[in-house]
Amino acid sequence: MTSATPPISSIVSDGSSVLLRHPPFMFYVASRSFSRFSSQIAAVAVGWQIYDLTGSAFQLGMVGLVQFLPMLLLVFAGGHAADRYDRRRVVQICQIAQGLAAAYLAWGSFAGWITVPEIFAAVAVFGAATAFESPAGAALLPGVAPEGTMQKATALTTGIYQLATIGGPALGGVAFALSPGVPYALMAGFWVIGGLLNGAILLERQIITKEPPSFGALFAGVGFVRRNPAIFGTISLDLFAVLLGGATALLPIYARDILQTGPWGLGLLRAAPAVGALLMTVVLARTSIKRRVGMRMFQAVIVFGLATSVFAVSELVWLSLIALAVMGAADTISVVIRVSLVQLSTPDEMRGRVGAVNYLFINASNQLGQFESGLTAALFGTMPAALLGGLGTVAVALLWMKLFPTLRNLERLE
Repeated sequence: MTSATPPISSIVSDGSSVLLRHPPFMFYVASRSFSRFSSQIAAVAVGWQIYDLTGSAFQLGMVGLVQFLPMLLLVFAGGHAADRYDRRRVVQICQIAQGLAAAYLAWGSFAGWITVPEIFAAVAVFGAATAFESPAGAALLPGVAPEGTMQKATALTTGIYQLATIGGPALGGVAFALSPGVPYALMAGFWVIGGLLNGAILLERQIITKEPPSFGALFAGVGFVRRNPAIFGTISLDLFAVLLGGATALLPIYARDILQTGPWGLGLLRAAPAVGALLMTVVLARTSIKRRVGMRMFQAVIVFGLATSVFAVSELVWLSLIALAVMGAADTISVVIRVSLVQLSTPDEMRGRVGAVNYLFINASNQLGQFESGLTAALFGTMPAALLGGLGTVAVALLWMKLFPTLRNLERLE
């Protein structure tokens, strides 16, 4: 499916090619890609292992809650750390911590003594580390991208991440079929490599504030977001879209019970959104969104919700893969607009704390959405839960168009 896609470097515009020849940007992307590889392998390995051990949709949803709670408690501290300390070192320490937790899971799985509470404990470590890694990693991007290339850098970064997102689930499914310990061993190695690459980044611009820790400094990002209607609208929109449209959390159930495939099928389903995202990234890397960007984001979220609804009721593997790919393509449009808008509208000394708010609303809601999907699936059934989520996403997008006219009428990013 990906073999027909031309190499990114041969199809992007000249501005994007400059980024691909810029060493700080490439070290940054490589480090973050290895980290993304590990997290995507974890999504397959942990989900399949928990469902295999318990057979419970509720326990599958608990994986998301266990990962979300440490993020909720620590993400603002993570944002402040990103604005106070060397962002490269913050990311590096977090990647090494996650690698150690993955090594523990590999050891327990190979030896056969791993239990569900121990898996949850390691997942909690992943959540805590990510609470610091994500704001620092996001705040690093403007420091490694040359001036005037932010939208291109966001699109290229998203696309290269998707390569890891495509390969990670497939590799995780194949590795788990060999032995439950194999994917965890790969995760540990990838996180360590990512940490080493992150340490090699040389920043052209880095502003580190020495503002002392305080309650006001810790939550300064919240006030900044609230004062900017366009940023608040786009972040909150994605919050509810991800929370309601979390059908991908139910992929182990779809793979085993509805579509009747094994771990390899789960890997394909996990990779399908990334394939759609990668293809859309190719388009966005060649042609930036130059006008009516607010409306384009709303349209993308509506398409995401409709595709989620199609996936929810599908009992055909090929139709499910197409629906997931469309979800990934639509989500990429929203991500590029949101990330570019937040970064371009935020001063550098605030990017870590604003990134923490963004992460809490968007990325952490993936885990909370996983819990919500598992709970509603346990109460109403898998297909009805996924369908309600897709239709709810469309309803939220239509409502937000009325509530946030500033965002709806946003014409340009740069």
